Amino acid sequence: MLHLASKSPRRRELLRMLGLDFGILDLDIPEHPAPGEPPEEYVRRVAREKAGAGLLKVVGQPDAVVLGADTEVILDGRIYGKPVDAADAANMLRSLSGRTHKVISALSMVSAGRELHAVSESEVTFASLSNTDIATYLGTGEWDGKAGAYAIQGMAQAFVSQLSGSHSGVMGLPLFETARLLREFGFFPATGAAMPQVEAAR
Repeated sequence: MLHLASKSPRRRELLRMLGLDFGILDLDIPEHPAPGEPPEEYVRRVAREKAGAGLLKVVGQPDAVVLGADTEVILDGRIYGKPVDAADAANMLRSLSGRTHKVISALSMVSAGRELHAVSESEVTFASLSNTDIATYLGTGEWDGKAGAYAIQGMAQAFVSQLSGSHSGVMGLPLFETARLLREFGFFPATGAAMPQVEAAR
């Protein structure tokens, strides 16, 4: 059985789009970069830790497969995580205003005898945001709990002048890469369609 190791309602909604039944594992994994840890490695590590912690919770199920994911907004080598309050969110949005930032979503899918990984990288360009734009957006509450202080599936779509990559990846679960991992684990029949490469555990 498939389990999603995530508290995120958005990831649950996205995974349901693939038409599979799955369980939810509510985990509390620390999400803090280690000193000197590159953002890309941090995102991969957190996804692996979520999947590994989830597998420990269902270790009694011989057919259990756990999907862990992490998504981060990165600008100038800095990780823009979840804002602590509205003032922090406003500062993040000011930094992203009129610039192109990177969004990395890492996936880790594990079972008792197998582990595979995939990464989706997207570039998102924001239009220049006025103080009114930012204040209005903060009033929606969408920023709360979102990396980079915005939800691309909500009102923040009006800020995005260009997106290169995966819309679902920016939301938090890149469906193309997720489907590839699921296929590798036998949840979908094999097809001849071109699929992204997955990375076996080292």
